[in-house]
Amino acid sequence: MKKKRVVLVTKTPYNTSEESHQDQEVCLKHCCFFCSMREADASLRRVGISNCFKEMPLCEDKEDYDQYVLVLSELWHIAMTQSNDPEFPSLGIFKCMANLINKAINNKTWLLTNQNIYIPYYAAHIIGSYTMNKEEFAQIAVQSGVIPPLLELLRGKISWVEQRVAVRALGHLASYESTFDSVSEYEQEVVKVTLNLACTCLEVVYSEFVGVKKKKRVEYHRNLLTRGVGDLEMENRKAEEWGSQLQCWCIHLLNCFAFKERCLNLICQKEFLKQLCHMWGGLVNHTSPGGVGLLRILCYSKFGRKIIAEIPKVIINLGNISRSSDDWQYMAIDCLLLLLKDSDTRFKVIDLAASYLVDLVELKSLGDKSNVGETITKVLLLEEHKFNNNRDLQQVLNLKVYRRKKEKALWEEKLEERRVLVGLIKQEANHMLRLGKVEEALVKYNEALEVCPLKLRKERMVLYSNKAQCNLVLKNPESAISDSTRALCLSNPANTHRKSLWRRSQAYDMKGMARESLLDCIMFMNSCIIKLNNNGDDDDDCNNKKQHQHQQRSLKIPYHAARMICKHMDATWLFAAARSSRLIRVMEKKKNHHSNHENEANNCELNFHDRNSGGLMPGLSTINEEPFAAKEVSRRKVQRARRRIKKANIAAARPIM
Repeated sequence: MKKKRVVLVTKTPYNTSEESHQDQEVCLKHCCFFCSMREADASLRRVGISNCFKEMPLCEDKEDYDQYVLVLSELWHIAMTQSNDPEFPSLGIFKCMANLINKAINNKTWLLTNQNIYIPYYAAHIIGSYTMNKEEFAQIAVQSGVIPPLLELLRGKISWVEQRVAVRALGHLASYESTFDSVSEYEQEVVKVTLNLACTCLEVVYSEFVGVKKKKRVEYHRNLLTRGVGDLEMENRKAEEWGSQLQCWCIHLLNCFAFKERCLNLICQKEFLKQLCHMWGGLVNHTSPGGVGLLRILCYSKFGRKIIAEIPKVIINLGNISRSSDDWQYMAIDCLLLLLKDSDTRFKVIDLAASYLVDLVELKSLGDKSNVGETITKVLLLEEHKFNNNRDLQQVLNLKVYRRKKEKALWEEKLEERRVLVGLIKQEANHMLRLGKVEEALVKYNEALEVCPLKLRKERMVLYSNKAQCNLVLKNPESAISDSTRALCLSNPANTHRKSLWRRSQAYDMKGMARESLLDCIMFMNSCIIKLNNNGDDDDDCNNKKQHQHQQRSLKIPYHAARMICKHMDATWLFAAARSSRLIRVMEKKKNHHSNHENEANNCELNFHDRNSGGLMPGLSTINEEPFAAKEVSRRKVQRARRRIKKANIAAARPIM
């Protein structure tokens, strides 16, 4: 017989001074979590919570199921806000969560009773939240046996929602030195399942939720996404965010194995590596490097570099990221440099990699990374005697070695003379560009760059940017990207020159590279806003400040930039590929359905010929009637037409008087 504990809960009525009685409610539940949390005595409180964790997975009373969902929801909130508090981990919360997940997986009837469907999600999320920052909590979780139930969720035993929190928790456990070995006991299966999940998760989220009508969506998914208070727009926005997190957390888990150089033969599958650069998490991702982060980890291993160097598509994607406004631009540069430093892979990638890195040799700093351009130059110029007439490497040698030596002896007076001369040539080029003589202007800009000293970075930036504009007009997008990238490397700080950002965005648009064009366009708009704010800060006059505040209130996005963003937002949508593949499948299905109907009609026609003529004689051609494509005409109109024709014939038959 269950032991019952009586708890008095007092309710004091408001706005009643005369009534002083107390309504007493009796809590008849043994080991009630909320009653234990209200316990004033700390030792009794801990004992009550510990007993609650032990008995919660064992309970079979249907009346308590709803309370357990409330308990899990409260524990989820505590784990999110107090993830470093050691109280619950020390009282057995991990064992409780593992048992609840096992119960949900093994007992489908229990899972579908009342609101128990929410329990596996909350349980896995609580494990992930407590193991996110504390290695000692991760050790307790592993000792409590959380890995096998999390693996069951990762396999997709329930849905993608539970897969998301399972891969998050496993990623935290695999990131610690002391708990990695426990996860690696299942490394083959974990890596295989995670690889497949990273490649297919966006399509699954789209086909099971985003691409489904609101009425057909799974109810508990909608409630978890919006906490029960959101509309359709919020559901879609949160689903996009969760889909991005699911893919990025899969890549993080693979990172843990790649860092230890485990299962590289599984991770370095060529088809998977080709997709990695496109796994960037979309615009909703602000924290994870995505696929380029995993490629960087792989480039630190000999085996990883060997496989990556054999895939030109990966090198091209890394080169595109290295010349973009991507937050992880330096990671792509680092990947290319690691491949070039390795003597076994250098000559496999040198031609492709140099064509991108040559535009970055004048880059001073990138974020907290300093002397980036000098590092690129040193790596590119390794083994100068083996250039094999490589045009890009020769260009780097001339610019960064020979020309720098010549300009070292330039006096200040000579430098000013060069500055004036460059200004005059630039004016001529600008004049030609206004007259529409684009090719002549391009020649003049090149002439000015040859004269302009390397120290005059601002002047060189403007010249390269104007060259990019000429190449845009001449429909040479690759040259425009190269020139605008060089201009952005010379800007201070890097990647902030507005005109160059806009010109490179247009060039990427001409090449159909929506992601790169969108990122440059967003950076262009940000730089416009920053410039407006800086102008306001510099104004000392009160009237100027008021005018600036008015400009801020009436700030409008440039029309051409807004149009470019609208154009590419749909193409770079996280689920764009999943939507396209689904549309292709639907079209193929309709096409097959239509062809099946045509085959059935042809078979019926052949059977008709066989029945009436005993089959067609061999060697005789047949004429099949084509269906009449005109619109049906009513019988009354046909009769009127016949009467008119009859009258016309009668009139024509009469003798002429």
